[in-house]
Amino acid sequence: MLQMDAFELGGKSYKSRLIVGTGKYKSIEQTREALAHTGAEIVTVAVRRVELDRSKPSVLDAVDPAKYQLLPNTAGCYSADEAVRTCRLARELGLGTLVKLEVIGDPRTLYPDNEQTLAAAAILVKEGFTVLPYCIDDPIVCRKLADLGCAAVMPLAAPIGSGLGIRNPHNIAIILETVKVPVIVDAGVGTASDAAVALELGCHAVLMNTAIAEARDPLLMAQAMRDAVIAGRKAFLAGRMPRRAYANASSPTGGLIE
Repeated sequence: MLQMDAFELGGKSYKSRLIVGTGKYKSIEQTREALAHTGAEIVTVAVRRVELDRSKPSVLDAVDPAKYQLLPNTAGCYSADEAVRTCRLARELGLGTLVKLEVIGDPRTLYPDNEQTLAAAAILVKEGFTVLPYCIDDPIVCRKLADLGCAAVMPLAAPIGSGLGIRNPHNIAIILETVKVPVIVDAGVGTASDAAVALELGCHAVLMNTAIAEARDPLLMAQAMRDAVIAGRKAFLAGRMPRRAYANASSPTGGLIE
């Protein structure tokens, strides 16, 4: 069943619903190994932090373009203008037009600037980019981004790198009811159960970096995240039992031996 349960994004199909980042690892080799253990097919890279001199070591050395769909992102941008220019640079560098749009509004919380994100998304969509915007877990903002033509919306679970998990599952559920595009939980995942919850809610995928890179054993955590996403998706497809206020016996009450 899962083989037929493809994840559609930007006109392409993916088997894995786990998207991973490339920052914070101890080495390029560890990055490469961790990516392999996740089973991910989409890998995001911060354009502004990539070493553009290809004669020097770069995080791009860990991402085999034959194995992964590269997803350049605009991390570190604080205005629509910066983000748009960064996406254009990614395109010129041959990194493609599938982009993760990230416009930060506050350096302490790294929460997104909704106004600037919407402005940048409108420009990028018109220029032919396939836009995946990082945004607050606000159904209205997500609806506006989807209406602009974004290929997905990426509401945060919690602040970037916090590891707090999904703080407002109710909002995520409303977003899933509100938009017709894929919903990808982005930022704040801390451990495997957080990833499973995102998929159990019905999210189409989950994106993470710090949860794997800063684990005591990143390679083992990479495997755990891979398995958690699969388990969460299976649970969503299976349909959970109803919640009840009182006990409900597992064994039938009729025909008891007196």
